[in-house]
Amino acid sequence: MKLATFEGGRGARLGALAADGETLVCLTSTGQPMLASMQALIEAGAEGLAAARAALEEAAETVPLADVRLLAPLPLPPQIRDASTAPRHIANAPVGMRRLAAVLTGDGDPGPFEGTVPDIYKAQPIFYITNRFSVAGHGDTITWPRYSDYMDYELEVAVVIGKGGRDIAAADAMEHVFGFTIFNDFSARDTQLREMQGMLGPAKGKSFDAGNVFGPWIVTRDEIADYRDLRCVAKINGKLVTDSRLGAMLHGFEDMIAFISNAETLHAGEIIGGGTVDDGCGLERFEFLSDGDEVELTVDGIGTLRNRVVRGA
Repeated sequence: MKLATFEGGRGARLGALAADGETLVCLTSTGQPMLASMQALIEAGAEGLAAARAALEEAAETVPLADVRLLAPLPLPPQIRDASTAPRHIANAPVGMRRLAAVLTGDGDPGPFEGTVPDIYKAQPIFYITNRFSVAGHGDTITWPRYSDYMDYELEVAVVIGKGGRDIAAADAMEHVFGFTIFNDFSARDTQLREMQGMLGPAKGKSFDAGNVFGPWIVTRDEIADYRDLRCVAKINGKLVTDSRLGAMLHGFEDMIAFISNAETLHAGEIIGGGTVDDGCGLERFEFLSDGDEVELTVDGIGTLRNRVVRGA
């Protein structure tokens, strides 16, 4: 199933995409508490999914997709973690940062050069925790913070935790996944460059209103046969800029879940970003977004997430 949170004039409601791809079945209209919201559905587990499938088949109340606004599938997730696992991105993003540092200090762009993958990224999943309140959805306009002049997108696939747990074995990890969604981790590169000198991870380079965009919906785990085979494409104003796959991940979602849940309880609804895919951001090409640019991210089997970026007044 493709499950969405939408606004159609009666507040946020839970919907499932019909087979025609153009109609949402309103699951909230059933009156079942477990279908009142995406979080309620996730917490209901297998019983909730069964109820959602039954309501989708019955299709008692439908609404054209074109007539609603899609919100982030989880407008207020319990937690958001984001990893970095794609080797070319890990090697080339720091190169982009060094080029940006040279430009900002007036030394001029030294041009591209070969990066390397630090050993720590090979040894274990590396991740940070970001602001769960700074969430947006498909079609939202992203107003860039005034403190930044270098705007960038990041194309990622994220998993949503369905069944919580602690000390989860990698072999069992996918049983804890509710589904997959697209994640655009918008990044203020000049701010990120400055604050990362503090060696505490990104803060205002990532945490600003609407900086974490998810959508257009969550695709349940059973719909994705092999997430590593997913093709990930980005277009800026219709121009293809990224064409990649998840297969090159140094650590899969199984390893991420096992690592994160080591002595730490994961909860239903938490989101874990798999990291920017190889060539999945402008920093790697040293190309940045401009005022008014439309960013379109497409992942096979999930859908397309589209947003426009505008500079703050």
